[in-house]
Formats: sequence, structure tokens, C-alpha cells
Amino acid sequence: MFRHKGRKRAFVHNLRLASMLSFVAGVVNIAGILSLETLTTNVTGHFAYFSKAFVDRDYHWMLLYLLFIFFFLLGAFVSGWLNEILTHTREKLSYLIPVCIEFVILLAVAIIGVGNDAPYISGAMACSLLFAMGLQNALVTKISQSVVRTTHLTGLFTDLGIELSQLLFYRDKNQLYWLKRGVYLKLTIICCFFVGGIMGGVGYNYLDLKVLLLACSGLIAAIFYDAVLLRFYLIRRKITSN
Repeated sequence: MFRHKGRKRAFVHNLRLASMLSFVAGVVNIAGILSLETLTTNVTGHFAYFSKAFVDRDYHWMLLYLLFIFFFLLGAFVSGWLNEILTHTREKLSYLIPVCIEFVILLAVAIIGVGNDAPYISGAMACSLLFAMGLQNALVTKISQSVVRTTHLTGLFTDLGIELSQLLFYRDKNQLYWLKRGVYLKLTIICCFFVGGIMGGVGYNYLDLKVLLLACSGLIAAIFYDAVLLRFYLIRRKITSN
């Protein structure tokens, strides 16, 4: 799921990656909206809010929205930087470290954020979650070679609409095969994002920001699943070779 790249990467790897991490993003998205009243998985809305603050000459909010945008960008930068450094030396760490950083951030916000309503604390938590989502989005984009996006749905709905329209025109079996796989992948991401949002919203009523522990569990499951699956393949290869 994380390890396979290039020609070694199959559709099922992207499907597993998309389902697990889009669920995580769905939880983070609803937690940010309900607790911090801001978008924490993408920056599109923040550009609109920044423009409004600019027109209103509200410099405090202008600066805050710029910080939100910057921290998402910084997360993506750090993910790409780590990938370039580690890919040729410790390839396993090129995905493990970013996921661990994201896990620590989500865990810290889940624990520290409960009961902290101070404006600067809320701003810091929003920046942290945006950094984590920028990190995740860049990691998934790099691993899947831009096939998978997990933190926002605008581009996915656009691509899904295009591919659904193409289903009405393409009749070649090979073309239909790849189109249907693309549609299935995008629907999986959208559904898992929604499931994460619904479960996160329901959980927030009982756990407050500790609902982010659900997202942390998703990250642990992704790493654990990848490690167990690799171990299984190594054992099976050893048995068959003997």
C-alpha cells in the first residue's frame, strides 16, 4: 500500500491507501469544523475568507487565513522534502516518518485541545491540523503518482463527472475496464471520506476533540496492515521457494 511505487503499484494498492486515509481526512475535517469552526483539510475556502477579510480590512483575520494556507503548504513541503531525502537511502522511512508525524500531531491536538477555548490555542490547533493534512495529501499524491487525493473532494467530483460522462461514449472493453476502475476508486474515496465525517460528527458529541483518536487509529491500522501484509508475502515467498 505504501511501499509499492511505479510499475509495481497496482490498483488495489491505491484502493487500500485511498480508503484508509480518506477516512482519516473525513474525521479531521468534521472535527475542525465542529471544534475550531474552520476548514482543516484544504485551503480553497481560506482563500475566499482571506479575500473577504481583505475587503473588510480585517487584518487580524487576513493574517490568520494566510497562516492557515501557509501551514498546509508547509506540510506538503515537509512531506516532499522527506521523500526526496529518504527514498534513495531508507525508502521505508520515506512514508513511515510522515505518517508518524501526522499521528503525533493528531494525538497532540486530541489530548491538548479538549477544553482549551483560547483564540490563540484554537488558531494553533487549526494550523497543526492543516499541516498534518498537507503532509498526508502530499504523501498520498507522491506514492500514488497523483492518482489518489484524500483530503478534499472538489477535484474528485470533477474527475468523477468526466469519467461518468465518458462511460456513455466509450465501447471498447479495455477503455471501459479502466474507466470503471477509475470511477470505483473515486467513489471509494468519497464514501470513506463521508463515513469518516459521519463517524467523526457522531463521536464528537461524546468525545469532543478526542474524536481525533479515531483518525489516529486509522493511521495505525494503515501502517500495521502494510507491515503485516509485507510479512505475509515474505513468508509465503520463502515457503514456495523451498
